[in-house]
Order: sequence, then C-alpha cells, then structure tokens
Amino acid sequence: MSRAGAPRVGELDVLRGFALFGILVVNALLVAGPSTVFGGGPGAPAPDRVAGWLVTALVTAKFYVLFSFLFGYSFVFQARAARRAGAAFAPRHLRRTAGLFVLGALHAVLLYPGDVLTTYAVLALVLYGLRGLTVRAALRLAATLLLLLSALLLGYGLLTVALTEPVTATAYAPRAAERAAAYRGDAASVLGTHLRDLPAALGTGLLYAPAMLAAFLGGLAAAKSRLAERRGRDRAWLRRTALRTLPLGLGGGAVAACCASGPLDGRWFLVGQAVSVLTAPALATSYACGLLLLLRRAGDRVPAAAGVLAAAGRVALSHYLTQSLVLAWVFSGYGPGLHDRVGTVAVLAGCVLLYAVQLALGAWLAARTRYGPAEHLLRAVTRGRRRPRAVPRGVTTPAWTAAPPAAPADPEQRADRTGDGVRPAP
Repeated sequence: MSRAGAPRVGELDVLRGFALFGILVVNALLVAGPSTVFGGGPGAPAPDRVAGWLVTALVTAKFYVLFSFLFGYSFVFQARAARRAGAAFAPRHLRRTAGLFVLGALHAVLLYPGDVLTTYAVLALVLYGLRGLTVRAALRLAATLLLLLSALLLGYGLLTVALTEPVTATAYAPRAAERAAAYRGDAASVLGTHLRDLPAALGTGLLYAPAMLAAFLGGLAAAKSRLAERRGRDRAWLRRTALRTLPLGLGGGAVAACCASGPLDGRWFLVGQAVSVLTAPALATSYACGLLLLLRRAGDRVPAAAGVLAAAGRVALSHYLTQSLVLAWVFSGYGPGLHDRVGTVAVLAGCVLLYAVQLALGAWLAARTRYGPAEHLLRAVTRGRRRPRAVPRGVTTPAWTAAPPAAPADPEQRADRTGDGVRPAP
C-alpha cells in the first residue's frame, strides 16, 4: 500500500515524462545548427544523414502532439480542482496563462526563440472559451483544424515545388556562416540573434497553432470522456489502438522525412509538413498506447520505470526549461559555442545522457517534494499567493493499482488531487 501523502504514479504523468525526451531531441537538433535536425545536409557523414531522416520520421512533431494533448487533458483537471476548492476557475486560469506567457517570453529571448510556452498560453485562453464543447463537437473541431492546416500547407507546398528552384548549399552557405558566428559570439550577440529570430519563430507558432489547438481539443475530449480512467488499464484496447494507428503514423512520418531529409529537395518540405499534420497524431497515439502497454505487465505489477517517468512528468516544466538552459549553454556563446560544429549522432547521444540525468533528478525530487521549482512558481501565480506545503515522501504505488487516499480536510489540499494522481501540465 502507498504511504499517506505519497504522490501516485498516473498514466498521464508517465506519458508526460516520456514526451520530454522527444521534445529534447528536436529542440537540441534545432539549436545545434540550421541543418543538424535534417542530418547535416548532403555533405554530412552517412550516419548523421540516416539519424536525421529517422528523427524526422519518428520524432519530429509527434511528441509535441502528445504533450499538447496532455495539456488539454490537464485543463479539465485544473477546472475540477478549482471547483473542489470552491475557487472561481476563470481568475485562476487567467493568472496561470499570464504566468506561462511571461515564462515563455523570457525563455524565448534568453534561451530558445522556438519557445512553445507563449503559444500554449494564448491557446489556453482559446481553450477556455471552447470548454463547453461536447466530446463529439471538440473532436470534430479538432479534425477540421487539422484538415484546414494540412490543405493550406499542401497548396503552398505544391506551388513552391512548381514555381521555384531548389536552394543549393552553396547559395545558403554565407547566411549559415553568419548565423553560426552570431551564435558563437558573446552574450550580447546571442541575445541579439534570439531577438532577430523571434518574428520568424512567432510566425511559425502562428502557422502551426491550429495543430496545437486541435491536440488541446483532443485532450479536452479525452478528459471529459475519462479516457485514461476507462482505457488506461485495458490491455486489449491499448494493443488494438497501438497497432491500428501505427501504419498510418509510420507512413506519414516516412513521407515527411523524404520531403525534409531526402531524397526529395527542400522545395518539398511543406508538402511533407502537410502529411505530418494529418498523420503525426496517429503515431503519437501509437506511442502512447504502446508505452502504457509495456508498463502494464500481467496482473497489477508495474515496472519501476513507470515511477521514474511519472516523476519526470510531474516536473515537466522545470525539465523543459532546464533542457533549454543546457542546450543554450552548450551550443551558443554562453558556453563552448558548439553551434553548427556537432553532428546529428553526437547531439542525439548527448540528449540520451541529459535525459538520463533528468530522470534521475526527477526521481530524487519526487522523494522530497511534490513539484519542481518552475511548477511551484507557476502554482503560486495561479493561486495568487504562496502557501507552504507538507513534504511528501516517495513514489511507491501506481495509480492504476492503488486505492484512493483519504480526502484531506483542507479544501485546497483536496483540490490538488486530480482524481487519478496526475498533476496539471505546464
């Protein structure tokens, strides 16, 4: 039995901890250099080119879809927590999104212009306005958003293929060299480069905002239908869903990789993105169901890996910011300045090492505190005040096997428990 007050292992915490690795991989490759995420270009070593192709096919866009889905799922938990605490949800939500936006803005300027926290904050306000949708209506709107965005990307991509010539590496070299020099410069040079990159990053965020909102709506619909509670322990359903969505997801990922990393030239990139928008949710679904299936063995036994992933998932915001801090130090003039000097395979190896350290740190934190530093800060902003908390000890029992703990007398402590042991996502 779990000890009183100990945080439990929830399916969504596990998935959030798992998604952190995919997000780390993509962000690391983007920060490492302009072409590192695609394998370094035609002149790069074959292992780097193969690694870049596989990352595009299997990782890029898939884990952000999963993370966005979990954000939408947690939105429902936050509303329920406010209701149980007897607090108005709207002011809490507004404070939370404002805090998230400020964190994202600082993150974008200081560490990584490709930040998604600001986009999440803005879309969270849209999600609040759509919170009354039924499950069916939310899913229909999500599908419509994906279809419209895919059609837009496909149309523009086909025009690009028909009306433009491929950009050669020679033509792009001067711009790449200038950018690399700016990233390798001093702190002022790095900040200036981040500020110059912000408009393009904001444009990209705006372009792909419909896909993020679609994932939010998918999470909203899943939470309203209590999908995790109904299906999180159903091995037959998990296996069937993983196998059904895998072919579509892999096929779409392969097409996107061919368009982005070869053999097709760069003019096909948006065509690949159009396919990815439609098929990335399928592969993300297959990953999620496959992971939960692996972590649910015969009977009620769950491997220790579930607890480790869940511990990382509960401090996902702190881990996300830490990843950006490390990457900014390694690849810019804040530190060694390795921008555009490290191959794809080497960057992936570094990601594995950093993720392993974060998993160990997350498990260590879970034995001492319920939230990470960024989570504590965001919760204080959300509540509008700072409140000391008792220190729980240890992650011991999976949520899908544990009996629910006794309800605490304090209504705000009761509000922290979201019904399945999952903490709200950042």
